[in-house]
Amino acid sequence: QVQLVESGGGLVQPGGSLRLSCAASGFTFSSYVMRWYRQTPGKERELVEDITSAGSTINYANSVNGRFTISRDNNNNTVYLRMNSPKPDDTAEYYCNAFGEITYWGQGTQVDVSS
Repeated sequence: QVQLVESGGGLVQPGGSLRLSCAASGFTFSSYVMRWYRQTPGKERELVEDITSAGSTINYANSVNGRFTISRDNNNNTVYLRMNSPKPDDTAEYYCNAFGEITYWGQGTQVDVSS
């Protein structure tokens, strides 16, 4: 059974910090590019950052560049998204994605940035 389970979401104040986690199982995690997406109601799902199996990263969202950091731990089959100084516009449901021969999605975790 393939699973991607996100955790770590919740309420965070602007200027605070948060780390999202995605625990993977049921496939060869180390061979997959891992991605973080986000989506707000009425908007298209947005690719935020991805990371290769070797740890090379790319940012796709200019608004979070320099504030968000993707990382992975192949020994523990986990990918992370560190959110520094989040803004209200970062409020969204965040999804973990595994891109390979077959693409898998997590169920999402909600992040609310508010005072």
